[in-house]
Amino acid sequence: MLKKTIIFLGIIFYSLSSISFSNEKFEIEFTNWDLGKCPGRTHKVPNPNIKINNSPDGTKILKFRVSDLDRPMINHGGGKIEYNGENIIKSGTFDYFRPCPPFPEIHTYKWTVTAYDKDNKKLGKTSFKKKYPEKR
Repeated sequence: MLKKTIIFLGIIFYSLSSISFSNEKFEIEFTNWDLGKCPGRTHKVPNPNIKINNSPDGTKILKFRVSDLDRPMINHGGGKIEYNGENIIKSGTFDYFRPCPPFPEIHTYKWTVTAYDKDNKKLGKTSFKKKYPEKR
């Protein structure tokens, strides 16, 4: 009976060790997404400055993915970077395929960031939605 209790408590402890008790939410945001006039086709451009808020403890890698919620079949790519706790990921850290919705459409893009530790264990995930262009 004692052996079963110890195993049960070990399972509970292991399960609780992966839960974050922080009230701070892992978030990203940016405002400087002015790419200028669309050249009529997509091509690679540098990422905007991206603000990182409350990355999970132990984060060493961030993977970025950009998707068009209005045309999910279009792959806008993203990037993978080493992360050292900085609050701003500077423009030009990685390249992705710029949005270029047909005129007069405005599309919603979802930027997803996944945080990993040094052993490539997923620590958290967040996303940010933004319209492009903001207006026509």
